[in-house]
Amino acid sequence: MFKKSLILIIAFSILSPLVSRADEGMWLPLLLQKREADMQKKGMKISAKDIYDVNNSSLKDAVMLFGGGCTGEFVSNEGLLLTNHHCGYGHIVAQSTVERDYLTNGFWAFSKQEELPCKGLSITLLAYMEDVTEKVLEGVTDKLSERERKALINANIKLIIADVTKDSHYKAEIKPFYYGNQYFLYVNEVFTDVRLVGAPPSNIGKFGGDTDNWMWPRHTGDFSMFRVYASKDNKPADYSKDNIPFTPKKFMKINLKGLNEGDFTFVFGYPGTTQQFLTSHAVDRIANYEDPARIKLRRERLDVYNHAMNQSPDQRLRYAASVAGIANGWKKWMGEVKGLKRMNSVERKIDFENHFNVWANTTQQRKETYGGLIENFEKLYAEKSTIEMSYLYLVEAVLASDLMKNGRSILAIIDKTERNNLSKDAIQVEADKVLERMNSYFANDYVNHKMVDKEIFVDVMSTYYEDFAKTNSLLIKEKVDNSFSGNARNYFNYVYDNSFLSCQKATKKTLKKFRIKDALSDPAIELLSAVWGDVIGKDMPILNEIDLQIDSLYRHYVVGIMDMNSGKDFYPDANLSLRVAYGNIKPYKPRDGVNYFTHTTIKGIMEKENPDIYDYVVEKKLKELYKTKDYGRYANADGEVSVCFIASNHTTGGNSGSPVLDANGHLVGINFDRNWEGTMSDIMYDPDQCRNISIDIRYCLFIIDKFAGAKNLIQEMTIVE
Repeated sequence: MFKKSLILIIAFSILSPLVSRADEGMWLPLLLQKREADMQKKGMKISAKDIYDVNNSSLKDAVMLFGGGCTGEFVSNEGLLLTNHHCGYGHIVAQSTVERDYLTNGFWAFSKQEELPCKGLSITLLAYMEDVTEKVLEGVTDKLSERERKALINANIKLIIADVTKDSHYKAEIKPFYYGNQYFLYVNEVFTDVRLVGAPPSNIGKFGGDTDNWMWPRHTGDFSMFRVYASKDNKPADYSKDNIPFTPKKFMKINLKGLNEGDFTFVFGYPGTTQQFLTSHAVDRIANYEDPARIKLRRERLDVYNHAMNQSPDQRLRYAASVAGIANGWKKWMGEVKGLKRMNSVERKIDFENHFNVWANTTQQRKETYGGLIENFEKLYAEKSTIEMSYLYLVEAVLASDLMKNGRSILAIIDKTERNNLSKDAIQVEADKVLERMNSYFANDYVNHKMVDKEIFVDVMSTYYEDFAKTNSLLIKEKVDNSFSGNARNYFNYVYDNSFLSCQKATKKTLKKFRIKDALSDPAIELLSAVWGDVIGKDMPILNEIDLQIDSLYRHYVVGIMDMNSGKDFYPDANLSLRVAYGNIKPYKPRDGVNYFTHTTIKGIMEKENPDIYDYVVEKKLKELYKTKDYGRYANADGEVSVCFIASNHTTGGNSGSPVLDANGHLVGINFDRNWEGTMSDIMYDPDQCRNISIDIRYCLFIIDKFAGAKNLIQEMTIVE
């Protein structure tokens, strides 16, 4: 009975036409008809079926998961797609060399023959989604333990997926919602022949760099273009010269008129992760312990990398993608901490939990169902606090350097040997594979890179020691105290300099005649093995067990929250599934005396220009176009080119590259960021401060046409003027 009551409450909360919080929400497209009235009240002129329809082509057929964590959209009937520059960044870097530097100078294919295949890139296109909660929970009862419950659910999921994909080219996955109270099936087509078509120079696509990242006002031309290819019968196929451009069921028309303050807009994409139901205990850990530790460690890595990138074009190209990834999280977490503290999030969560406890203990039935939840949360979060930090430091400090990442490959051989009882010859085969990878690593200007990598290793490991390991790692403390007179930096310098992994000759010698005993005597492997054994071997099983219990509590807690607030609509947390967020073009006031407008223009690029700062270098041709006001049909009503705009759509990571659409479902922009003041929206949403940032599609077209001269791409798109 309890299982069925959970499902009924969830279903009621989703399907009832209730009033949601202003502009907050990431809504499932399958259930969008229940939001249609509210969307149309805010200005939408199309129907929910125009957005998602299984039986007819709809906008969902033009939206895709780009790679493993971004969104893209089709803009022609020949598989041409738009996404962010930062989403295509790694593939642009992969196609670049110092002599053929597409990252710096940009790339444009003026014919399909010039398009560049992107190895390892795929796009996932949704065919349909379906509520399969009852099938997934078949056989689940309150008598099952959490592990038994999980095992039965996984078995049910496996059967459902096998049945759906049998004798077809489709891929399928089932995702949990509301902490396992509801499940949806996603049936997809996955295309692996994707080719680079166009990318602006970094001085446009990444203008403002890490300085402007997560900030408003913004002047970044954050877009890139790719094309999906398919077999001759329009099905997914591995790369082949015989493949042809994919013909989507739907592609997006482009609105050249733009939007003004107050206009309706919606974002259609794949948001990654939100955690709106977290308790005060979890939020306290994030705001006061976990995020600050991550910020500190990443700042140290960025300082080293940025210094190296300023030394030469080779170094800049080598570290560009790594720095972009490191800096993105670093700055986001700073904004998140600031926002959570500004909103008094922990205190507000505590107040809510006190209210929940009063409600839960009002009747005997509620007490039996929800009583004691908050107290159990507090107990379990306290139990896992140190263990969770040990894992954080493993990821952010111990594995921050290439020395230790390569050391992880050695540990993998040892682990595989122990699990599978490998023969001496089989062990050597594994070592030869690592050596092949390591030879490529050493060949890539290792002399300069070694100094960079060593500095990162010593800096972050010293911080790790002082902030955590000194009181939590007996082996490291004994090494530092007994052999290095308490000087941790000296110990970590010794580890790096005396590891065979920091020398090509020694690496080749060790791996050519690999012996586990010799590897374990290496100071870097010894250090990594000790930390890995403590964290992964001892701590992780405990952490996994605690997390299993916490997830069980959340499964009940979420239903209790909905039961207590039956007049409120709750959207499911983001989980990299297709969603719709909607709102309006809206300004905001970040602090006293500061008012931010909704649009930026090309004029702001010129005002930010600083040839001495790499992030603010302006392309010569762009300056010429500005000087002559050669904007063509891409100017706004004031005769300027709009570059970016903000709106109140609720977005998160994964929404990068998402189409931003107007009331008629036409493309007006490409989402690429959130404002810094709103980065806590993954946990707590503030309608006054949370804004998504998008590149205006007119600036995108202006760059393609006037800057790059790629009129072939302009002619391929359908533009509504």
